[in-house]
Amino acid sequence: MKTLLRILIALPAILFLVTGLRWSLDPSSAAAALGMSLMDGVGRSSQIGDVGALFLSMGIMMLVALITSRRSWFHAPALMLVLVAILRVIAWLAHDAALALDMIMVELVVAGLLLLASSRLSQAD
Repeated sequence: MKTLLRILIALPAILFLVTGLRWSLDPSSAAAALGMSLMDGVGRSSQIGDVGALFLSMGIMMLVALITSRRSWFHAPALMLVLVAILRVIAWLAHDAALALDMIMVELVVAGLLLLASSRLSQAD
């Protein structure tokens, strides 16, 4: 069970790292993969920096969690994913955005796996 859980955490961690690297190397395809258009000017800088950093940070934290078995390293990316899901719902409710249920479900499932891993794979900080 622990090995399966480690794999289920490592796979999205690697995907997040690849996505973050794509934002720095090929931002137009990274944006398109998320259903976004690439902005211009300072907006492009913010989009590449913020979205790239989000994905890289989550991937790095998830790998650090697996390497160190420290509970807080599992909690931090789980919190980030839950907040992304909540903000997607707010965007839909208040700002006329499309409801991205498929993305929200992935975010909540990975967050749930991280919280499960925090109790099964980690030691107290």
